[in-house]
Amino acid sequence: MKEQNYGSWAFIIGVVLAMVLGLFGNFIELSIQTLISYLLVVIGLVVGFYNMNQKEAVNFLIVAIALMTVGAAGLQTLPIVGDIVKPILTYIIAFVAPAALVMGLKALYDLSYKK
Repeated sequence: MKEQNYGSWAFIIGVVLAMVLGLFGNFIELSIQTLISYLLVVIGLVVGFYNMNQKEAVNFLIVAIALMTVGAAGLQTLPIVGDIVKPILTYIIAFVAPAALVMGLKALYDLSYKK
């Protein structure tokens, strides 16, 4: 299996896990939620290390910034929709933030050593 495939599968698994945990987190025991949250961080790191080329990095970092901004915007104040979307965004951010950190550091490294 190619490295790109690892990153692609990790991304799909991370998004699905984040959405499932966001939708059904109230029905899952807290210790299992915590374990899955740590798993999301690890999967995010895998995505950051394996899904990186110059063209994708900028787009991914922009999307990561947008997701983190929307997640911090206080969506829980919206009636009904906010209660559903807020936990999903919280877990997606837990997944995307480590990937964005790795991709950002790699992009910074590439920029600093470009001749």
